[in-house]
Amino acid sequence: MRTIIHSQMKLGETDIASIVLDPKSRDDIPQLLRGLQYIYTETSLRERVFAILEEVLPERVGAEGKASSKTGRPGMEQWKILVLGVLRLGLNADYDRIQELANQHNTIRQMLGHSEWMDENRYELQTIKDNISLFTPEILDRINQEVVSAGHQTLKKNSEESLKARCDSFVVETDVHFPTDINLLWDAIRKTIKTCAQLCDAHDLTEWRQSVYLLRSFKKSYRNIQRLKHSTSKDEVKREAKQDQIKDAHQIYIDQANGFVQRARITSELLKNDYSLPSILLAELEGYVIHAERQIDQIRRRVLQGEMIPHNEKVFSIFQPHTEWISKGKAGVPVELGMRVCVVEDQYRFILHHQVMEKTTDDQITVSIVKQTQTRFPLLKAISMDKGFHSPSNQTELKEILERVVLPKKGRLSEADKARESEPEFVHLRCQHSAVESAINALETHGLDKCPDHGIDGFKRYVALAVVARNIQRLGAVLREQEKQQAERRRGPYKKAA
Repeated sequence: MRTIIHSQMKLGETDIASIVLDPKSRDDIPQLLRGLQYIYTETSLRERVFAILEEVLPERVGAEGKASSKTGRPGMEQWKILVLGVLRLGLNADYDRIQELANQHNTIRQMLGHSEWMDENRYELQTIKDNISLFTPEILDRINQEVVSAGHQTLKKNSEESLKARCDSFVVETDVHFPTDINLLWDAIRKTIKTCAQLCDAHDLTEWRQSVYLLRSFKKSYRNIQRLKHSTSKDEVKREAKQDQIKDAHQIYIDQANGFVQRARITSELLKNDYSLPSILLAELEGYVIHAERQIDQIRRRVLQGEMIPHNEKVFSIFQPHTEWISKGKAGVPVELGMRVCVVEDQYRFILHHQVMEKTTDDQITVSIVKQTQTRFPLLKAISMDKGFHSPSNQTELKEILERVVLPKKGRLSEADKARESEPEFVHLRCQHSAVESAINALETHGLDKCPDHGIDGFKRYVALAVVARNIQRLGAVLREQEKQQAERRRGPYKKAA
């Protein structure tokens, strides 16, 4: 049983519309809370956002579909989930800090609907994690559209005024270590052995009772390869002898790994057949075994057979398999491990839309992201992009759906291209395009430098929540600035006299 927010206020509780925020504070929290307060106090906006929040429900256990909002145990109110989720990304905070703020920060507790006294309600860490993970990228995208529309109205934008956007992509890193084929195999075998040991312990089997010793012996082989690779000998004969030692060490390493994989297969069959363990409980073990077999094959091919492994066959993390190896040619950043995210920002500094780019490049999503943004905001009439988004077909298709396309051409320019890129409006919008880097920097500062959430679904949810949090903070900053200007106008004569 869940509600968006309790309609009946408790004794000592402050109405959200009456919460007083320090107008002089330059911290992020008052900006975020002011944006959330505006969402709550504007009746029509609140109704639209609350209608979306009604869909934030957990999956029904053991069946398809969602749980009921009217039956079962009371769950966390969806308004509280939104507040805590926005604070997590807006402050670039981990769950421990969010728990501390939710339990100890008076203003935040008022925004969550708690009274200042005689309210002993406290949030558990796992409760916060479980509830924030109920958001989906689709729900967050719809909330984002409402927030952006509210921001446009707040800035008194003419309802017929066109939107001019700028688009760029950046890399959101995943929380992984630098991958090598030997440490990926170590990860896979380590998890295989530990998972087998845990399953056997649960069923009083002794097949993996020496799991600690097995891990220690396998790690010795792993460290031996690392030591041999770090050799700096310049003597040709010694170097060739060292290469032979490295190959022998790799052979021993993959032989040990093969032995553990075969034992894990036997254990899996034993648990499945003799103990009737469901396949779903063995899926995690099966995944680690598959990772181990792939790494054994690639080490054999690369080190022992001298073959170059194609890039599309490589996996850069067994825990975050969606991680990509991205080299954008930035100075001092030879490679980034993560995924590209493309954002579209308007002239009012609101992020209209974003897209997580799974194994795609800028030029492959150029037209699709513009069409998706235009579906959400039909007044989009102009957009600027950098050369990475260019292709002849992109130029042609964008001109059919937009009034102005600022998309510089790669390579040598023809006379027609020179004339097009010399037009005053093209030059003006291209000069303003660099402002999108400010939006990207703000996103990275407020959570999107590295994604700590697991899985591709967690990654997409984290990015979508970061965009919503950023737009709510932007909305709060605009409101606070307007309130500051109004206060200055009211005390204008006294200020001048002073």
